[in-house]
Amino acid sequence: MKFSQMPYQRINMDAVEKGYKDIIERTKNATSGEEQFEIHREYYKFIGDIETNMVLAHIRHDIDTTDEFYEKENDFYDEVAPLITNLENEYLKVLYESPYRKVLEEKIGRVTFKNIELALKSFDEKLIPLMQEENALQSRYGKLIAVAKIPFDGEIYNLSLMTQFTTSDDRTIRKRAWKAVSDYFLSVTDEIDEIYDKMVKNRTEQAHMLGFENYIELGYYRMNRNCYDQKMVENFRSQVKKYFIPFATKLHKQRQKDIGVETLKYYDNGVFFTNGNPKPIGTPDEILAKGQAMYRELSPETGEFFDFMRENELFDVLGRKTKRQGGYMTYLPNFKSPFIFANFNGTSGDVDVITHECGHAFQGFLLRDEEIREYANITMETAEIHSMSMEYFTYRWMDNFFGERGDDYRKMHFSDSSIFVPYGCMVDEFQHLVYAKPEMTPAERKQVWAELEKVYRPHLDYDNDPFFANGGFWQRQSHIFQCPFYYIDYVLASVCAMQFKVRMDEDFDAAWADYVKLCNLSARDFYINVIKEAGLKVPFEDGCMEALVPKLEKKAFV
Repeated sequence: MKFSQMPYQRINMDAVEKGYKDIIERTKNATSGEEQFEIHREYYKFIGDIETNMVLAHIRHDIDTTDEFYEKENDFYDEVAPLITNLENEYLKVLYESPYRKVLEEKIGRVTFKNIELALKSFDEKLIPLMQEENALQSRYGKLIAVAKIPFDGEIYNLSLMTQFTTSDDRTIRKRAWKAVSDYFLSVTDEIDEIYDKMVKNRTEQAHMLGFENYIELGYYRMNRNCYDQKMVENFRSQVKKYFIPFATKLHKQRQKDIGVETLKYYDNGVFFTNGNPKPIGTPDEILAKGQAMYRELSPETGEFFDFMRENELFDVLGRKTKRQGGYMTYLPNFKSPFIFANFNGTSGDVDVITHECGHAFQGFLLRDEEIREYANITMETAEIHSMSMEYFTYRWMDNFFGERGDDYRKMHFSDSSIFVPYGCMVDEFQHLVYAKPEMTPAERKQVWAELEKVYRPHLDYDNDPFFANGGFWQRQSHIFQCPFYYIDYVLASVCAMQFKVRMDEDFDAAWADYVKLCNLSARDFYINVIKEAGLKVPFEDGCMEALVPKLEKKAFV
């Protein structure tokens, strides 16, 4: 069904509660594992109806954050989502404690039961008021960023549309553009500080109510970290500091040379060539058409996937002034349809959407007919491998999008992806420090960020900018607000994707086969086991980064 024709109906909470209680009661009274599994199959349909309507409301609110109807729907789900989580956990507890658990594990997998364990540890009905407040704070931050009005050269732009100027080949223009962005954040930084301060205290209180020392462990549980812990992540960050930051620093020096500047300033961030970064050729529709041709050539499965997406209007990618910032892929269970949301702005990022978000969506499409929906419940460090690896697997088609600047794009993308690794670790360490010491003032948090910048981005000079030089950059990183501890998943996935890059340069078909294998494995096993089965090294393990970086250096400095 085309997205515009998909019917939406606000869920009825009385019916939701009645439905859950019926399923719970019948599951408790079942006399065999087979009977419980048959009831669980009914649960798939029941929860699919709920999730489909919630996702439809979420997408349509993001498409136009000023739409009064869907703004009210969004507010409604901010209120009821914790109530649904409570009912969901009641049902999951019955499954977890089932006398027929062995039969159920054979049906829906042992990973499912580990995830249930984490869900039960990370929720209690007494948290509902705090979770509702947390949702409202997230929506408040999201709207504040979405409706940003930034005056520049006689026009008004949002943050996404300012990217075309902050990455201009004219250094004077991008300096003024970054100043305009800085001025906007300076005007709202106190409000963002207030929002985040309330978030940190809220999440810390939730953790204390569940018996945790601080929010870190609770945050890990809520991210479904089912096979690794904080110490393993810390070890990974240590490897990045030792092996990857020196590599990234070399890349920055190369970039400084390429753009012909004496010193790299913050307004040179994201710029790679004196004649400007390569931009895609053509209109948004033409870019999508080129994407369709590319995926038809890549493989029969990707061709079928992209055709399905276009035929059913499952892209909303045009940047608009009242549209939520950023991009994502989500899934509509009842229609077996991935959906891609983005903000095209005339930069190379438009093509990144066609590769990155389509990596997510392709994996969702491959699992569309899988009856055991738990197998599709991948954790984010796995999900991001699908997206980031697809960016590399599509390299050979970049001439179609960028013409004679295809090589420039590939060089820029490879460098930018590598430079990202230290930044992503910095975002992660910042959050660990914040939640380990929730009593920090807003000024102290900014000081923590500023100190981390010296470690992870030693090349960066903020030129005494009143906002960025004082540790404010993190306020534009929405993941910190919307999904604590998510960001390291991008970094872990990026390291796996880079391994695929090394392998595809040696044997593209073999690497692609393992990529599709990884997609189909999905959540049938734990993250560490799945990536090993796909022929990848585990990023946490000592030696992974030490072995990978020299291979990347050979590709970067030829």
